[in-house]
Amino acid sequence: MIPTIREAYNKAFNEAYYADFLNQLNSKHPGAIDFRVAETPIFIPADFTKKMLDTCDYIIDKITDPNFKQLTHNAIPKQLHVPNETNYSAFIAFDFGICINEKGEIEPQLIEMQGFPSLFAFQLWYDEVFRSLYDLPKNLSPFLNGYDKEKYLALLRNIIVGNTPVENVILLELFPHEQKTRIDFYCTTDYLQINTVCLTELINENGHLFYIRNGKKTPVLKIYNRIIFDELLQQTPTVIEKANQIFFNNVHAEWIPHPNWFYRISKYTLPFLKHPNIPETKFLSNMSSLPTDLNNYVVKPIFSFAGQGVLIDVTKENIAAISDPENWIIQRKVNYAAVIETPNSPAKAEIRLFYFWDEGWNKPKAVMNLARLSKGKMIGTRYNKDLDWVGGTMAYFEQ
Repeated sequence: MIPTIREAYNKAFNEAYYADFLNQLNSKHPGAIDFRVAETPIFIPADFTKKMLDTCDYIIDKITDPNFKQLTHNAIPKQLHVPNETNYSAFIAFDFGICINEKGEIEPQLIEMQGFPSLFAFQLWYDEVFRSLYDLPKNLSPFLNGYDKEKYLALLRNIIVGNTPVENVILLELFPHEQKTRIDFYCTTDYLQINTVCLTELINENGHLFYIRNGKKTPVLKIYNRIIFDELLQQTPTVIEKANQIFFNNVHAEWIPHPNWFYRISKYTLPFLKHPNIPETKFLSNMSSLPTDLNNYVVKPIFSFAGQGVLIDVTKENIAAISDPENWIIQRKVNYAAVIETPNSPAKAEIRLFYFWDEGWNKPKAVMNLARLSKGKMIGTRYNKDLDWVGGTMAYFEQ
């Protein structure tokens, strides 16, 4: 993306450096990184960053509109509506593909968004390790809006912990030590000193929640929520019953972010957005007739995560077989641009911008990012097995 920096990085790269990088990245919690880490970051020019941020500003104007909750009233499945919803989502992630338009120009296209956390702590560790090994130009940073490591960490701590004693704040996940993203949970504990707790370990006493910390029953006042209902609903009846007690009753704990925002700011929102950097999206149930060029569209289930259920090579037969079209969207395909030069074939990329929303702010701010490289049909490590120069990474923005 920035040719001079890319050329210099590729020329200096060697496998011994990459192995050292991985060893140091794994040194904090050996064996906990359960996904492929790419050989390179992405170097993003200022004009491309501005286009992403301008698109996010447009979306945020919609999210902060007083009518947004009414607009997204049907976004939350009725059986998954959690009480005591907050007025905003503390965290929002915006995913942009690096794409090529009909004029042959490189541009960002919004792929997805979610009112939900991401790898906020691991990416901080990634940057620490990378900077210790590679002499980056001073005008490159993974942070946005003037943030740096200290300011970013202070903001993250303030949103999740605030003035609450750390022993009364937990990161909540489902079987966290089995999750592919567990490295982020462990890094969160390193930076914030809060414990990661499995849903099954929570104790509910008349709406007051507790967990065992150092052998002592400890009250839970804040929940940094990392549980995705799509995964939760696949569990045993015993686990689901436990979830019902925690999520769907009034509990005396603050959700960060509140689970309802996972659905309000999601694929459900896309049909309400019209912007040059957002692909045309409609609810499948609203289509009176299908496009004649179905090969230029993808069909996605609204209530799914990590690309599951997406129909890439769409046919009329595929669509006719969908029994609940109101829960699906049809979206114009974007053309990912294979512009990240690697020693063999070039890679495609997505950039996820982290937006944080602190108490008292009138809107969220972009603060940091993660990125993913791909040479497969879709972005994501599960679609890039046995390939090199693919996987999780970070974008460094020209300041």
